[in-house]
Amino acid sequence: MLEIRWHSRAGQGAVTGAKGLGSIVAESGKEVQAFAFYGSAKRGASMTAYNRIDDKPILNHEKYMSPDYVFILDPGLALTDDITANGKETTKYIITTHLSKDELIDLVPSLQDIKDRVFILDCLQIARDTIGKAIPNTPMLGAFMKVSNMYEIEDFKEKMKHVLKKLPANVIDANMVAIQRAYDEVQ
Repeated sequence: MLEIRWHSRAGQGAVTGAKGLGSIVAESGKEVQAFAFYGSAKRGASMTAYNRIDDKPILNHEKYMSPDYVFILDPGLALTDDITANGKETTKYIITTHLSKDELIDLVPSLQDIKDRVFILDCLQIARDTIGKAIPNTPMLGAFMKVSNMYEIEDFKEKMKHVLKKLPANVIDANMVAIQRAYDEVQ
């Protein structure tokens, strides 16, 4: 089973991102879960979202997991949340930050011994530049496609267009640019 934990602030699109990824994966015939855990549920409050993906029915409905991937959508949460909690020796971390990898690791000592599994990019800036709003969920998914190789990027973008179909065409196009840019920039 593949497990993903999203660390975000309410309003940054983690729930929408988790559900969008879930929809795309479900279309391939896999079993999927996408859910969230809110604290105060106020815009800007820290929250987590989750995905589980498997070939067989998923009977576990708990929020606790040993994630294969951890997404950090808000840079401050890398400093305040225990982002490595319950991580495995293979867990990969994709972190939104304007810092270099070395600067980030200096600030988050728990990443020191796993820096080869830490990937960074500035999803917030990518979202501002392309979508016009600091909603980093689709850039994070673009980075995830690069790190995980779950889908070829063009295939993923086509599937994501279907997920976003209720949005205006210019917003869908901007999200496709954000996904591609994140895919290209993650390091």
